[in-house]
Amino acid sequence: MTDVPVVAAPDYPVAMGVRCFLGHGASGTAASMEPFADGLRRRGVVTIAIDLPRRRAEDALPAFHLAVPSQADVAVGGHSYGGRVASLAAAEPDAPYVGLVLFSYPLHPPGSPERTDARIAHWSAIRCPVLLLSGESDPFARIDLLRAAVPRLTQAELITYPRLGHTLKPVLDDALDRAAAFLLALRGA
Repeated sequence: MTDVPVVAAPDYPVAMGVRCFLGHGASGTAASMEPFADGLRRRGVVTIAIDLPRRRAEDALPAFHLAVPSQADVAVGGHSYGGRVASLAAAEPDAPYVGLVLFSYPLHPPGSPERTDARIAHWSAIRCPVLLLSGESDPFARIDLLRAAVPRLTQAELITYPRLGHTLKPVLDDALDRAAAFLLALRGA
């Protein structure tokens, strides 16, 4: 496996330690995650947005592993589908990741909350700290079900935003402040 080169723009302060790799939502690309990656870089976290194939999250794992170094200084995450793929990778027995950031985790398809258990069956195998950021009106994650699911994670923090759906764009600065604080704290872990 080849290592992904990490380049930070010269005007960004770069914290040594954790590198973060973020996957996009089901209808996005690495370019659609660039506001997240750029915002985290501006907050001192080396961050790379990656492209994932458009298929079942489980089937995207090989592409994820090609793009993300399997190293202990790496945090992973993403928005919606990209976060689900990252969470599946973080649940693997040999996963070395230091942290997981989930923006708008897709707990279930809209209108199908009964599929929640299938989407979180792997959560108990995730050993790294997890930060979840979600809108309280997200049709992909009924807030009561999300709050009930979080204790399945060994070490997790849930941040919610009232009146927001599946996007965090209206609160992106706050979400990135919180994500950066979480990621920067992992340096000392």
